[in-house]
Amino acid sequence: MKPWEQHSAVISIPRFDYNAPSALLQHSHSGFLITCPIKREKSATKEAMSIFGKYLGSHNSYSESMEKLDVYAAAKRRKTFVGAVKGESLSILESTHTADRCGDSGKLQESPVSPADSDIYVGKVDDLSLVKLIRSGLLLFTFPRNKYPPVVDIVSSIIQSLESGSSKSPLWCRRIFPIQATCSLDENVIRSTVSKLVNQFVTDRKNELAQPLKFAVGYNRRGIEEAEIMKTTKTAPSNSGTSSMLDRNKCFTVVAAAVKDAVPDSVVELKCPEFAVLLEVLPLSGIPGSSVVVSVSVLPRALFNTKPRLSVRALVSDSKQKNGKEIES
Repeated sequence: MKPWEQHSAVISIPRFDYNAPSALLQHSHSGFLITCPIKREKSATKEAMSIFGKYLGSHNSYSESMEKLDVYAAAKRRKTFVGAVKGESLSILESTHTADRCGDSGKLQESPVSPADSDIYVGKVDDLSLVKLIRSGLLLFTFPRNKYPPVVDIVSSIIQSLESGSSKSPLWCRRIFPIQATCSLDENVIRSTVSKLVNQFVTDRKNELAQPLKFAVGYNRRGIEEAEIMKTTKTAPSNSGTSSMLDRNKCFTVVAAAVKDAVPDSVVELKCPEFAVLLEVLPLSGIPGSSVVVSVSVLPRALFNTKPRLSVRALVSDSKQKNGKEIES
């Protein structure tokens, strides 16, 4: 075999979907944003595909694990996502989400699809598109339009599997940010998207949440320089809403108002929040400079840390991160 053929045979990674950035401008998508060491993106991509292969509809391994726990028959009757950790269905795992509550165009017109409105989509690795970004140390995978697997539960399962020791710690993937929806960085669209996701979160966990409902807001602009965007938007008056939303305080205000739209008696609490609304500006390649797309998710307490800053929990502890330097996360 020729050298490049040998390389391809050993390292099987997906090609970039060059249509994905424009699709993200037009419609909401779900997916995953992954941090990894700079210049290790290919290794992290291969590792991520291997991880997702265990959780995105792997029927064979799922069935084997279910038989070991003697709960396969019960799980089969449910319409829950079939990705599992040690064979436990995600409906079972949800009961652990409230543990450790106080521990350390264009504008989109579509809204996130609630699982209550349709059968839960059983994801497949082949459905994931790898999206090209303009910043190193990040990977973006998206699902097809109108496909919304329970990405938050998937990441919860991955983290619980690592903590229990049933899965090997990853070498390259540092954090996996579950993306429930994407939208343009526009005040009205952000407010609508956040309100719907918070409503869905509260409905799913109405018997678990304390009152008043405490929440925190996180906003990352990595890969997107505010000064560069401001230069572009000066020549595009129609994008003035985008430039104002790049201001961190402005974004926090809009998101907090959206949460209160959904839950009027909610309060901001940075030390011990029940949930966090996280926004990530996606540094997409191949889109107009004045267009900014963000991912939005509402995460339960078990999936994020508040110290030293609000962020998705790492897959590997800092003491084990030996390979390369992690980018801001």
